[in-house]
Amino acid sequence: KEAYPFLNKPYAFKVCRIEPENNIHIVLEAFSQMPKYTLVMIGNWKNSEYGADLKKRYSLFPNLLLLDPIYDQRKLDLIRGNAYVYIHGHSAGGTNPSLVEAMYLGLPILTFDVSYNRTTTENKAFYFKNAQDIVQIIENTRLSELRIRSAQMKEVADRRYTWSVIAQKYDFLVK
Repeated sequence: KEAYPFLNKPYAFKVCRIEPENNIHIVLEAFSQMPKYTLVMIGNWKNSEYGADLKKRYSLFPNLLLLDPIYDQRKLDLIRGNAYVYIHGHSAGGTNPSLVEAMYLGLPILTFDVSYNRTTTENKAFYFKNAQDIVQIIENTRLSELRIRSAQMKEVADRRYTWSVIAQKYDFLVK
């Protein structure tokens, strides 16, 4: 915890490639409007003009901790596992590993509102389309509701996203 002093207080968390389709700009805009809430975001800020511009623009906000990539799974799990909510902004693709990992850790999920994120979370997460949605959810959701959503995310992950379940589905598909 000495290396990551933010672990001593509540924070929202996001890890991803810093690409426009992951809606980083929306998440940063939202948290820049809520200085009493901390966001820890890990990503490859230097790999694109989009990332570099966002890091430059938002790194001055004391509640926005924009960290470079962390590839040590233990460190990443420590940071992810201690968050009070996981923010998932992906708007392209399908079932995303970082989303499933956060669900497996039993984190309440605030995800971009697209069909595959709803399918992955079985409509039991919080959903956003813009910065104002994020602000509304963060500022108006009670701790008791976060706990309920945490348990629901863990239940879905345990039921649908374990290696044994996935292996059974592949076995069925092949047969």
